[in-house]
Amino acid sequence: MADYYINVFLDDEKLKIIEGAGLSGEIKEIDGKKAIQVEMSKKEQKKICKGFQDMTFDDSNACVLPDDAENTLMGFITENKRLDVMKFAINKLYNPLAGKSLRSKVH
Repeated sequence: MADYYINVFLDDEKLKIIEGAGLSGEIKEIDGKKAIQVEMSKKEQKKICKGFQDMTFDDSNACVLPDDAENTLMGFITENKRLDVMKFAINKLYNPLAGKSLRSKVH
């Protein structure tokens, strides 16, 4: 069992994508909606929280990503046809330099 989860709620379009990737067995019902859950470790959760300052987790240690990040994650899921993609997706989702200005060295 994972430490944390990302809930991806499925509208009709996302549901078709998940089913097309052969992952219909992974669909759950969360708060009355169809969803998939992507597991993440404590380390990955810390990176997600750093990358998305407004991120909140519910009582089951689950969160929902902003739309752009969720679309990126969906791309990894459908490309790999599996849900355990955080080791790869975290590099795209978490950019430690986001919002920081580039500094040049002066000799």
